[in-house]
Amino acid sequence: MRLELDHIALGTADLKKGVSYLKTILGVEVPQGGKHPLMGTHNHVMRTGTDEFFELIAIDQEAQKPSRTRWFSLDDPKTAAHIAERPRALCWVVRTNDIDALVNKSPLDLGEAITVTRGDLKWRLTVPQDGSLGEGGLIPAFIEWPEGVHPAASQQDLGVKIKKIILTHPEPAYLQKQLDMLAIAHLAEIQKGTRALSFEVQTPNGLIRLD
Repeated sequence: MRLELDHIALGTADLKKGVSYLKTILGVEVPQGGKHPLMGTHNHVMRTGTDEFFELIAIDQEAQKPSRTRWFSLDDPKTAAHIAERPRALCWVVRTNDIDALVNKSPLDLGEAITVTRGDLKWRLTVPQDGSLGEGGLIPAFIEWPEGVHPAASQQDLGVKIKKIILTHPEPAYLQKQLDMLAIAHLAEIQKGTRALSFEVQTPNGLIRLD
């Protein structure tokens, strides 16, 4: 089974303000993406590699309230408070070529593999019913795209590259075991400390750590 980094997701309370903030930090303006009707969210995205991208996501205040809890814990008051001041690292997403087998065989509850759309794009992503993130975002969501060219190919490449996924946990050995069970420990660096997710990215402004 193929397991590779697909994208990183940062959350923001207001998409326009989040884009402005990141422009100052990264030195580039993350281009507009689109809307997710099922989740009542919208995003901006940019290419960071052949099959990788960077996503900034927010609740779409103009969209109809979804019939289910939104993904990436965006309906959680703690998340709302966390992203109120500035964009924050919410989740990392790992790509697989067989999401059903992954979910069925996983020793961890990854949630349901649901079908999501954004414009002409359609994909499947693991989302728990309550919209929560595994270990507060330290355990990634898993995605499966249809066969063919990865959607990152149609996104703008503005010179931002993902260098490292950093997972901080008070019990690194525990988190290491979780990632080992999912066969994805090689995709991230685990550090000891207060639980936190951060991304190290190379940008026109230099090497930046986003948390």
